[in-house]
Amino acid sequence: MLQKLPKSTYVLTIRLLFTGKQPRFCQFVQLVKCSNLVKLVVLGEIMSKDKVVVGIDVGSTKVTTIIATCEEDSKVNVIGVSSVGAKGLRKGQVVDIDEAVASITQSLEAAERMAGYSVGTAFVSVDGTHIESQNSKGVVAVANPEGEITIEDVNRVVEAARAISMPSSREIIHVIPRYFVVDSQGGIKDPIGMTGVRLEVDTHIITGATTALRNIAKCISQVGVDVEGMVFSGLASAYSVLTDTERELGVILVDFGGGTTNVCIFVDGAPAHCAVLPIGARNVTNDLAIGLRISLDSAEKIKLSLSKPPKIAVEPQENNEAQKGKATDELDVLSLGIEEDLRSVSKKTLADGIIKPRVREILNMVKIEIQKSGFGALTPSGVVLTGGGAATTQITEIAKQELGMPTRLGMPQGATGLIDDIASPAYAASLGLVIYGASFQQENIRLPLVGRIEIKGIVIKGINLLKSVLP
Repeated sequence: MLQKLPKSTYVLTIRLLFTGKQPRFCQFVQLVKCSNLVKLVVLGEIMSKDKVVVGIDVGSTKVTTIIATCEEDSKVNVIGVSSVGAKGLRKGQVVDIDEAVASITQSLEAAERMAGYSVGTAFVSVDGTHIESQNSKGVVAVANPEGEITIEDVNRVVEAARAISMPSSREIIHVIPRYFVVDSQGGIKDPIGMTGVRLEVDTHIITGATTALRNIAKCISQVGVDVEGMVFSGLASAYSVLTDTERELGVILVDFGGGTTNVCIFVDGAPAHCAVLPIGARNVTNDLAIGLRISLDSAEKIKLSLSKPPKIAVEPQENNEAQKGKATDELDVLSLGIEEDLRSVSKKTLADGIIKPRVREILNMVKIEIQKSGFGALTPSGVVLTGGGAATTQITEIAKQELGMPTRLGMPQGATGLIDDIASPAYAASLGLVIYGASFQQENIRLPLVGRIEIKGIVIKGINLLKSVLP
């Protein structure tokens, strides 16, 4: 730690010797003010041993930033977490850039203070009904039929699969190889080193609207952070909640967000179908607000209160059994700090009369999407529910009835460090972003515009930093 400096000095951090997107080291520089002169004095140097990965989950109801260190074995250690309410966003898309930038800035700065690290690049989640997916095949001849299949051959066949008919208003976000075929031998996960003449690949391609993607990139750049990669939020959640066995056997991930619901179907270890439904947990809150004639904030407090597990009741004293039974079904409105005057609210009435019908409607839409994909019979592992809306009361039991499949609640896993702060399905996508970033090697998910945004972001952050330290 640096010693306390006199009032005439100012301290800032300058990142030097960039290699790719990560700095090799940082230097602490002291600005010493002597009359009208400002001198730079190097106080010390810190080498960055572990790679730092940052994930910014820009959702409909909250913006979450997670900063983590990644060791050589790709283990993720969370060192900074921050989540704030989202403004300027609706159903995963930007509707007000200034408000969205303010929310992202607030979340990012809080995470930076906790981690003690200045963020330069980040993986960003993308969501919204503009997200679409399709499967595509590519075929190439192996460059050296007498030798082995190389990484160059794999890259060429994946590029061939990218050549799909697509309007100019859409961009490719992911090209994920599902399996390879070498000379009619299918089901190959990694063909590198094998011998063959003909190489085929079956890929899953996820695309998004160009305007929506660039609006997200613009918001991140105005914060002074460069977009290292854009990741579909449903895919990011899969990285943190699904096990390898579930992906191999076949599983359906339902990311129950605030404004949207993502459905990702995995078959044989790779995604086979992805879709975004324009409905989420915010619709449940709206129903409560309309039914009780209260504000959205009050309805959200009631929904969260009902979603908590019931407390164990104390044994009744003497003849208070009837009174105890009445008290357990009645919601304690006063303890929630609700402004409206609600005399008594029955938990059973709210759950059975308002919440369950809306949840059944959402899950019925998920069921229709599964049937439309044609992969429903290939998912013996059942359904994994995650996202902030997965905490809704009795949603697991309702999903078992509506979907007719085994269902479990997906909790974020695969990280160490500040895991107590993210031990909730609401942080599945944000933790998945840093896990994805830790294993990020081959996928090219950069936007053409990002190259110009990177320089702009660095300049903006440098100017703001100098303004904050100079008198």
